[in-house]
Amino acid sequence: MRGRTGHGHRLVDHIGNQHTPYGPARHKDATWLWIAADCPARSPFWDCSGKTPSAMHYSQTTTGHSPSDLSGLQGIRVLRTLGIIGGMSWVATRTYYERINKIVQSRLTKLASAPLVIDSLDMTELYGLESNGDWDRAAGILTDSARRLERAGAGAILIGANSMHRVYDQIAAAVQVPVIHIAESVGQAMAARKIDSAALIGTRDVMTGSFYRQRLVSHGVDLTAPDMDTVAMVDGIINKELLLGRVTRDAERALKTIITRKEQDGADAIVLACTELELVVDVDANVLPIFDSTRIHCEAAADWMLDDTLSGADIS
Repeated sequence: MRGRTGHGHRLVDHIGNQHTPYGPARHKDATWLWIAADCPARSPFWDCSGKTPSAMHYSQTTTGHSPSDLSGLQGIRVLRTLGIIGGMSWVATRTYYERINKIVQSRLTKLASAPLVIDSLDMTELYGLESNGDWDRAAGILTDSARRLERAGAGAILIGANSMHRVYDQIAAAVQVPVIHIAESVGQAMAARKIDSAALIGTRDVMTGSFYRQRLVSHGVDLTAPDMDTVAMVDGIINKELLLGRVTRDAERALKTIITRKEQDGADAIVLACTELELVVDVDANVLPIFDSTRIHCEAAADWMLDDTLSGADIS
């Protein structure tokens, strides 16, 4: 098809490396979406009469025509391929996949889906990490995963687990593409809301380690000191129940009590720094504002995937 789009049409175009403005090192396959301004949202892939399908695939290499030949187009959104280091746990990976796709769908059309490459690791190789040697081994496993994702065409990578950001620096240094840091994303979100004080809830490593806390503190957030009884309770719930996909009323009550106590201790907000904790915490209705790290991480990923609005001239 030679770019005939008429008013109200939407065009999805798969363009090879040489036609993107980002260069071959970072973006192997970009998905370009042209959106005409006057097509109603209720008919995302149909013309305004609702009778003729208007989703078309355009390839410069096969038609010989550039996207600038297309008329009636208001802008271009690029969907960039994201890589996810997953399997930590499969429950968390399922959440990332579902949430990122829903965000992309909400911002584009009801039929849109996110271009993702997922490397699902074996959790048994990454469970119960304690010694420096254990963490060095974990860093090697995740670094190999990141390299596989990069070779598969991912233009950016995220680590689908809070605790595994302990080895973030090693992973980021091993690839040429950006690795989206979960705590950095949370810190930016909290700074935007002008949150001064918060309590951090997650695994033992996240609640007590400096690798996560320092990222939040760098955004002006004062974190309450971890209570070791709470640390032990939450860590047990995560590792003995939630990682296995088990959700109990006892766990829900325990987390509700912990959050109430954090409010009494003076926290202005809660950072939910474990993907699986949303299974037992009502993120949208609680005594304190909840900053769900997974939701925020997924929003940051979607922002990256949909980053640029470009004119036709910019991709010629």
